[in-house]
This record gives sequence, structure tokens and C-alpha cells, in this order.
Amino acid sequence: MSRLVKKSPSLCTDLPLDNTDICDKLNLLRQLLRSCFGPTGRLKQVHNNIGGHVVTTSTSSVLLPAISSSQPFINLIKTSILNHVSRFSDCGLFASILCLSLIEQAKQSGLSGNVAIRVNKHLLGVCISYLQQEDCGCKVKLDFCSSQNLITLAHSIISSKPTCVLTKPEALHISKLAVQAFLLTVPCNSPGIVSLGRIVTVAVEGHAVLDSAVFPGLLVDMPDVFSLNKVENLHSNPLCVVLFSTSLAGDLSELGDGIIEVHPGVDTDSQILDQLLELGKRVVNDEVKLFVCQKVVHPVLQQYLRNHGIIVIERLGITLMEPLSQLTGAQPVATLHTTIPAMAYGKVSRLSSKQFGSKTMLHLQPPGDSAICTMILCHRNETMLSELKVVCQKTEHVLRLTLREPSALLGGGCTETHIAAYVRHKSIREVTDRASALRCSQTEYLLGVEGFCRSLESVAAALVHDGGSSLMDLTHAHHWTHSADVMKEHLGDNSGFCGCGLVESSQNHKWTYSNTKYPEFSPAPLSRDVTVQPRVLDSFTAKLNALQVAVETANLALDVRYLIQDMN
Repeated sequence: MSRLVKKSPSLCTDLPLDNTDICDKLNLLRQLLRSCFGPTGRLKQVHNNIGGHVVTTSTSSVLLPAISSSQPFINLIKTSILNHVSRFSDCGLFASILCLSLIEQAKQSGLSGNVAIRVNKHLLGVCISYLQQEDCGCKVKLDFCSSQNLITLAHSIISSKPTCVLTKPEALHISKLAVQAFLLTVPCNSPGIVSLGRIVTVAVEGHAVLDSAVFPGLLVDMPDVFSLNKVENLHSNPLCVVLFSTSLAGDLSELGDGIIEVHPGVDTDSQILDQLLELGKRVVNDEVKLFVCQKVVHPVLQQYLRNHGIIVIERLGITLMEPLSQLTGAQPVATLHTTIPAMAYGKVSRLSSKQFGSKTMLHLQPPGDSAICTMILCHRNETMLSELKVVCQKTEHVLRLTLREPSALLGGGCTETHIAAYVRHKSIREVTDRASALRCSQTEYLLGVEGFCRSLESVAAALVHDGGSSLMDLTHAHHWTHSADVMKEHLGDNSGFCGCGLVESSQNHKWTYSNTKYPEFSPAPLSRDVTVQPRVLDSFTAKLNALQVAVETANLALDVRYLIQDMN
């Protein structure tokens, strides 16, 4: 009989933000994430204390799942941020830093949780309303007639991930490839409902980044080097393709569930092989030139098909089944017991072989327009290549978001400082009415506004990691960084551009350090000079949602009264 153990009572923590241990962990998490932010962010190596794989990254989608915590309050914030990242792929660090800064500012201000929540919610509405205006001073319209802004947006994402270890030419090359691949997935002249295509990414380790390339169509592994001569000798156009999703290895386990009755003396292996060869004869009679199987093909069937001039590809894998079906028009065949219907066959216009290091790949090109392409990503080692692959997939997602909302926000911290200046100016002008509407005093309202704006400015300041200064000009409210040896009185002597690259340093500018008091002002609009293009852009859709997630998660954290943990 098992020994009975008395159940331990649940652990209840009252007012978790007054708990020193929880606050220390929140502060540590904020410092950790701030140090990863931006192109000069510091890398993190994460592994558990019993060994295992070491994760090296500064990307929120990789870093946050790798950090484990037994504190439910920390996990609440992590889960919220990761949910945003899973839907929008970008601005995870922005949302994390802003959320934790809002919690810290609310705690330092001495405001009650209810007042801080109401003020934060109101100011979030002010920000969203401003960002959605046509004349918003930090929003840029994307023109799809030119790829320049798309490349800038892609480059801003890729260059902000230092784990990729890319030189400037390499980062620009990958950015151009990402945009090229994205544009290839957008179908042209498609009537009715438009369905975007797919980018298939193939990673090749040990080669220079500049060897990376994008190809229309699909590249699949070609382990059978003896079939290469057949590829070059295929001249018929188009070529017939058949695609199997079931195993053709001849195993009884592949025949389905249920009871199999076998008569005495019957050779089951021989009967299954006969069935496979019958399948091969049907394929040969239907003039198939490319035979593809998701799983394994029996060696005898493979030899039979190759003897009849058919190229065989096995072990394709489930991830390539859908893009191959879209490319060729073939419908995957899930059984070997029925006649293959004519509609199940697909076509390719051309086959060719390509070599990437030790990989020999078969290049399949569609018979007509297709929105399927393959990106070959090369890098010097596994860690860099793994991070580069993740970043390129995130970039693809962000570029797709521009189809829904063809806009971007100024990067380099300029959007954050600009919004902070705008919110301060608007809030001070309406302090009497807003304080009354939010059921708080004017002093409480202004304290909440100051905490909100300082949190935005702290995100911009998090881009500086090398001991420099984070500043804002008092004209356009853009973000600037200067090295540590530049004195305040000589800031105007420093030639250069703001974080986004739209404003050039001038003697006429007045400056203020981030998170310091300055005279309230309305940010002046920028001249619409089309010859000056931003150098850093952020995703409008991703950052807008990240702003909402950060404020709402901070408000949720401020509203938590009890933490109850079952300790059994």
C-alpha cells in the first residue's frame, strides 16, 4: 500500500509587485532583454544545468522559450509576448522592454494600480489614433512600384540580429534576396481570390553568405547522382509528375489498420512486391517522367522505374509535399491499390541539376506561373546559419504584413521618441478634461503620462550598448545616439543623421538627453522630400500590435492582486 502524504497548502502571494523577489526577477529580465535590443545588442547563450543543446541568440522568439522560470508572474509576461511574436514575427523585444518599463514606472510613480491602468489605457488609444492618421509624423507609405523601402524594411530586421554575424554587404545581399523571394510568392494576373505562394528555405553550412541565392520553382535533394544524366536528356515539355504521400517500401504496417488474414503458404512479401511493380507499370504506361514519394520507395520498384527512364525521388518529407503539389498541380496519391486518376498527375516545364557544396539538388520549374520559390541560405557555421534561417522566415512574414497595410514606421528609436513628445504635448493641453474623465487628479494624470512617455523613451535608449548617449532633438523629436566622448555643448558640432536617417544634424537643433525633463513642444513635421529616404524602418502592423500587447500586458500585471501556486 502506498504511503499517504499530507497535501501541502497552496502558496498565496499578496500584491506580487510589492514582493522583492518578484521585482528583482522582473528587473533582471528587463536588463537581459534590453541588452539584446538592436543591431549592437549583446548575444545570449542559454542552456539548462544538466547539459543539452546551447542556444546562442538575441531573438525574442528563440530567447524567451529558452528562459525557464518557476515564477508565474514572469511566465504570464513571457506567454503574452510570445503570442504576439507567433502572430506577427517582429517587435518581440520592443513589446517586452516597453511592458516591463511600464510596470517599473507605475511602481516608481507611487500611483495606485487602478489609476495607472486607466491612464495607460487612455494613452494607448492616443498613440493608436495618431499612428493611424494619414499625416502621422513617423509613418511612411510603402510604394510597391519601388523595392527600395521593402529592402530597407527587410534590412532593418536582418541587421538587428547580431547572431547572424553579417557584414554590411552580406546583410544587404540577404535583404535583397528576402524581398526578391517575397515578390516571387505574390502571384501575377491571378483572377478571383489571390493566394500567396511559398518560400522553401534550404540551409547550406560552410559556404559564404554571398553564395546565397533565390530560384523560382522548387529545389529538392537529389541523392541519386546516377539519375543526373537522365535529367539532362529529358527534352519533352511538359514532363509528367506523380506524387505519393504513402510509403512504397512494401511493409505490411503501411497497408492500414485492422486484421490481415494470410493463407498458409502465401508469400506476402512477393505479393506486395507484385502489387508495387503493377503500380510501376501503370506509371510507365502513363508516360510519367518524375516519380516522387514522401516516404520510402522499395529498391526493386526504384530500379524498375529507373530502367524505364523515370527519375525517382524518395523521402521528400512532409514539409515539401504542399509546395510541390502547388508547383506541379499533382494531387498526392495516398494508396497503391487503385488506379491513379488522370487528375492526380502534375507537370513540370523543366528539370535541371544544381550543386551547392556537397548537396546536389534537382530544380523543378513550373509549366506556367507559380508563386513557389526556393531560397538557398549559406553561412559559415551552424549557429549563424540557424539564426539566419529564423530571421529570414520572420522577414518574409513581416513583408507579407505590408500587403495588408502598406506602411512602415521610422526605426532607430525615432518612432518611440516622436510618439512620446506627441503624447506629452497633447496630454498637457487636455489635462483638465482628461483627468476628470479618468477620475483622477491632474497631478496623478501627469505622473501617469510621464511614466508612459519615459517608458517609450527607454525603449529607444535601449538601442545604445557601447556607453554612448541617447538623445532627442527638440524640433522633430527624433532619436539620436552619440559616443561617450561627445559633450552636451558640442552636440550640434557632430555631423550625422538621426536613428531613422531622415533628419541630419544641424546647429539649429536643440537637444535633450533621454528620460530627462525638457520644455513641452509639438514635434514639427518633416519635409516631404522624396529624394531623402529612411535608412531604418519597422513593420507598422507588428509594432502597432506590439504597442497594444505591451500596454495591455502591463495593465494586466498591475491588476494582479494575488498569485496562488499549488505546491504539490
